Amino acid sequence: MGNRFYGEFDTERRSGKGSDGDFRTPFQVDRDRVLHTPAFRRLQNKTQVFWSGEYDFYRTRLTHSLEVAQIGRSICHWLKSMGEPLAEDFYIDPELVEAACLSHDLGHPPFGHAGERTLNHLTAAWGGFEGNAQTLRLLTERIFSVKGTGMDPSRAFLDAVLKYKSLWSERKYLEKQLPKNHFIYDFQNQWLDWTMGGHDFPAEFTPGKVRDSFKSIECQIMDWADDTAYSLNDLSDSVRAGFLTIERLDRWAEKNGVSCGEGSPLGHLATAMRRQSVDPFVGSRIGKYIRACRLESDVNFLSAQSNRYRFRLSIDPAVKAESEVFKKLAYDVVFLSPQLKQLEHKGSHLLRGLWNVLEERYVKGNPIDGQHFQLLPEEDALEIEGAASEGERARLVCDFLAGMTDGHAARMYKRLFTPDFGSIGDLIG
Repeated sequence: MGNRFYGEFDTERRSGKGSDGDFRTPFQVDRDRVLHTPAFRRLQNKTQVFWSGEYDFYRTRLTHSLEVAQIGRSICHWLKSMGEPLAEDFYIDPELVEAACLSHDLGHPPFGHAGERTLNHLTAAWGGFEGNAQTLRLLTERIFSVKGTGMDPSRAFLDAVLKYKSLWSERKYLEKQLPKNHFIYDFQNQWLDWTMGGHDFPAEFTPGKVRDSFKSIECQIMDWADDTAYSLNDLSDSVRAGFLTIERLDRWAEKNGVSCGEGSPLGHLATAMRRQSVDPFVGSRIGKYIRACRLESDVNFLSAQSNRYRFRLSIDPAVKAESEVFKKLAYDVVFLSPQLKQLEHKGSHLLRGLWNVLEERYVKGNPIDGQHFQLLPEEDALEIEGAASEGERARLVCDFLAGMTDGHAARMYKRLFTPDFGSIGDLIG
């Protein structure tokens, strides 16, 4: 049985190539292409909350992405089970949502959000760096196929990962300063235009929060699945790591005026911590967050073009508020802790050191200590040196650094700057 929810507009690829003769649907092809890329495998050694490799049981970007994908698929099945407006032949494709969830962190650099902020600062002269924009760059230009063509994603898949639709220069103009995040690169405007089917944003869809809130239904599901995993699963890691204790929970609740009494979300969490049953607590809460989803009809400038814009995801306000409390708790108690801030500083220091030497050698083309050392693998060096402008060379160096795992970045830094580390037998990666 087919699925009337999607049409040719949704499954179209920019190359014009179809999947004739393939037993898979277009969205299964998208998902499978993501799964078989080095960029996806590298997520296993990229920081989620705690540095990857710290302990085997903490989440990495890879395990986080897998959990987000499971939640996203479950939301699709839950919405379909509720009946109208969905039906057996009219439903949100779980493989499409899964592909978006698996891809949503592909562009994140090593060392978590600290690495993202560092690269954004270092590339400010060339249009900045943003993890979601980098994901778009990987999918459309850098992975799976010959460099420059990407994986030829379907329109619906690309739209499902396109959380932000404001250009770097638009945000810079409106904010009168260099944007910190939530933008795509200026040269990606062609992909935004193609994803929107050539439709211009109405005047009221101003760049920034207003425009970025305009998401396809699959992107909205991916976003809520990500929030669910972030607000719940990261709490589990925080308790296991000893960052979140009953005493810290009580102090945080009192300081922020949040109830920690019986029957409150924090009260339930405290009970689970005392019983050493945080994982079952998290599992049941994930189910609650999935069942909090509903579909509502929407009318906008693309709703007549695609069913992906005919609906918006509605979340039970109480559940959404609970998620925000859990996210703020994790942020204040864990992410702002001196232990993590020191590690973030170290990751930022490593990236800055690598950028400085690679910028001097490959972007500016200057010799280092009077010599043109070859510091990068041949394939990367040739591509960078063959770029037409300084800006293009800077973007390619940024691609190299963003694609590194935590371990790769740390090893390369030590090979370049630590006298007693490394040998001629070391692999560059």
